[in-house]
Amino acid sequence: MYRKILITTDGSTVSKHTACAGVKFAQQMGASVLALYVAPEYQFPVYVEIVPPAYPSEDDYRAAMRRAGAEHLRSIEEKAAKCGVPCESMTAFADATAQKIVDVAEEAGCDLIFIGSHGRSGWGQVLLGSVTNKVLSHTAKPVLVHRLLQEPVD
Repeated sequence: MYRKILITTDGSTVSKHTACAGVKFAQQMGASVLALYVAPEYQFPVYVEIVPPAYPSEDDYRAAMRRAGAEHLRSIEEKAAKCGVPCESMTAFADATAQKIVDVAEEAGCDLIFIGSHGRSGWGQVLLGSVTNKVLSHTAKPVLVHRLLQEPVD
């Protein structure tokens, strides 16, 4: 039914558990996985006239976020390898996270977007919930929203 499933993560514990559930789902469907981490775009310091020397350059920031993305995506890659599911992963940059998820799914030819209902805790949970809602409203592709029944213990 599905050949390629986009699985998103924000690096949180809840998101990692959701992503692993997505890999298991892909295994059951006989599908491959595209794991995605969306990092925020670089923000220039507009509040000062001179950039502080300790402020990272755009290249340094992007390199650091690619490393963070690789770390967040590692658990999905490991779970996919363990389950025998073909897996690609990527870190993308955007301030509009939901739109980037939708765009990547379209560009990569994904049949399904697998996303958590919430990821981060506290106020971040509200924000990721809004990302999920925006993905649902901005795509014509099927979206499977995964919800954990209890908070993970990681």
